[in-house]
Amino acid sequence: MVTVAVTAALAGAEVILRAGPEPGSEVAAEVKGRSGDYVTEVDLASERAVAEVLRAETGLPVVGEEEGGPRAERYWVVDPLDGTTNFVHGFPIVGVSVALVDHARPVAGVVHAPFLRETFVGARSAGAERRAHDGTSTPLRVSDRPVERAVVGTGFPFRRKDVLGRYLAMFGAALERFEDLRRPGAASLDLAWTASGVFDGFFELGLSPWDVAAGGLLIEEAGGAVTDWTGGPDYLSGDILAAPPAVHAELLRLARSA
Repeated sequence: MVTVAVTAALAGAEVILRAGPEPGSEVAAEVKGRSGDYVTEVDLASERAVAEVLRAETGLPVVGEEEGGPRAERYWVVDPLDGTTNFVHGFPIVGVSVALVDHARPVAGVVHAPFLRETFVGARSAGAERRAHDGTSTPLRVSDRPVERAVVGTGFPFRRKDVLGRYLAMFGAALERFEDLRRPGAASLDLAWTASGVFDGFFELGLSPWDVAAGGLLIEEAGGAVTDWTGGPDYLSGDILAAPPAVHAELLRLARSA
């Protein structure tokens, strides 16, 4: 299943690379739902390419960000272009995220960064690794930096203004507690970078399963903790705290206070 997921993610990445804008240029996009939530023809074409591979190779249902799909006990969940706003503005921090969910738990996951040419791969109880474009691979391990030196990723809940007060309370507390915060704008990559020790944690409210399923699995397999904001296991809800154990404990404390 991991091999299939990698093949599918690379198929979506090819669509993105063919259409990729030059830095500073813009791609035509439509607003879906709330302001700032964009979809492009590239999102749709990438999703079709990913889903075609997954259905042909496994016959399992596919749930995509753009076209939805039926859920089952076992199904694929796909973000075909995570970071669409980045893509529209020519900022090359975008990802393709593919995960297999079995009884509400991710069991295989791939996050691929087309413009960075690196792939993050993980499977339940089998570990996780980063694969570079030159064919080399490196096992993923979360960082062991002390809490006060942690640099933590986040994302703003621009689709969910109703949780903005709770998020801002958490944001302020986190900025005081940790060394610094980062917001690249593609949650799947934020999680992959946390799994590989680049970031020391990640928190966000109001995401969707396709944003977090693959990346959350990577962090778990890299020795980190991933929960919702209550400390429960339902991070596929989109309210996610993910970090090495010590930083996760602090994130959970701050979230409960917020």
